Amino acid sequence: MAVKIRLQRHGKKNFAFFHIVVADSRAPRDGRFIEQLGSYNPNTNPATIILNSERALAWLKVGAEPTLTARRILSYEGVMLRHHLDGGVAKGALTEAQADAKWNEWKTQRDAKVEAKKSGIKAAAIEARKAAKAEETKVNEARAEALAKKAADLAAAKAAEAAAAEAPAEEAPAGEAAEAPAEA
Repeated sequence: MAVKIRLQRHGKKNFAFFHIVVADSRAPRDGRFIEQLGSYNPNTNPATIILNSERALAWLKVGAEPTLTARRILSYEGVMLRHHLDGGVAKGALTEAQADAKWNEWKTQRDAKVEAKKSGIKAAAIEARKAAKAEETKVNEARAEALAKKAADLAAAKAAEAAAAEAPAEEAPAGEAAEAPAEA
């Protein structure tokens, strides 16, 4: 019986998440499985991976073949490196202490990279919010200036209209006074 470590799709349309399972290669993708090793959610940034590394390593040691995507996930989590180092220990190329030291060094580097990515994403989001706020402030200032100019133009137009209305009114009484003596 050929055993595979593969993904089993769950979730709704356009929002899938996956279970990492050990299954017979002849079983359907979402069908029967032997053991569930963890889950993979690509919808988050960075992707969320929950994996029982010891059980995955045990299945690799007894010959389970991971699919390409499962291999990438196992590699990302360090299971493939651990399997490789254990093979070196079995052949006598290195000791158990050396293998543990190499794996721990790799693990700290990977954790630092993941934390750097998370903090970079957070910093980029904060920067984007600041830029959006600055852009919004610029637009609001431009709108305020346009409104102030419009109000000033309207006030100037009303003042001109009022002045034009007062000018004929002042001339009319003077004109009537001038015409009145001429008639008399």
